[in-house]
Amino acid sequence: MKVLVIDIGGTHVKVASSDNLVPIKIASGPEMTAALMVQQVLAATAAWDYDVISIGYPGPVAHDRPLAEPHNLAPGWIDFPYKKAFANKPIRFLNDAAMQALGGYRGRRMLFLGTGTGLGATLIFDGTIVPLEVAHLPYKHGLTYEDYIGVAGLERRGKKRWRKSVLDIIALFRAAFVADFVLLGGGNAKLMKHLPEGVILGANANAVQGGIRVWESPSESIAAPIAAPAPIPVMPKKLKKRTTKKAKKKAVKK
Repeated sequence: MKVLVIDIGGTHVKVASSDNLVPIKIASGPEMTAALMVQQVLAATAAWDYDVISIGYPGPVAHDRPLAEPHNLAPGWIDFPYKKAFANKPIRFLNDAAMQALGGYRGRRMLFLGTGTGLGATLIFDGTIVPLEVAHLPYKHGLTYEDYIGVAGLERRGKKRWRKSVLDIIALFRAAFVADFVLLGGGNAKLMKHLPEGVILGANANAVQGGIRVWESPSESIAAPIAAPAPIPVMPKKLKKRTTKKAKKKAVKK
């Protein structure tokens, strides 16, 4: 089975296949739509032969569909008819960080962190892929993890301070997810000078290998995002006061 691999990023869309392992780069950015991505990918791969397609998407996915619009690209990705646009060929969507993580997975409990335009994260535990959405959680001074170690943080703070933040965030997440080791990838990972024990630098080929591997594994090995819990019902004020008074009377009697 021949696989076409599309890795969608905020700076480039990288396209490779099981027959063409060296990716072609297509410029992306805030003007890139799903329709334009498909158009340019089809033009770049017109001479390629493939049976199925893997798409690494910069955001949460489930049931081979994006669940949210990407932060660094144009809108219009959620409801786009991908299968029809790619001549009804089978498609598997995977979070882009999860695709890179799968390509570099070496067993046990592995945490992947991808430092590129933004910040991607994935946990793989005994072969089960758990995409994580941590980039936009608050970190320091009202800024997010991505604000610190994404490309904006690198440009704003300089390499030395950026490297320090990368190491700090690696340590925090490694402890939080009880990871045996960390795979550090993404376009800016190469800027790191010294990595601590248990942290491995990812290879550029990881995303391509992950896109191929996903067709070798059952789709059930990819954990779907968990739905948000139902809101806790708020007790009406009058009822709350009555309940509190009753509780106090019982406490006095006791």
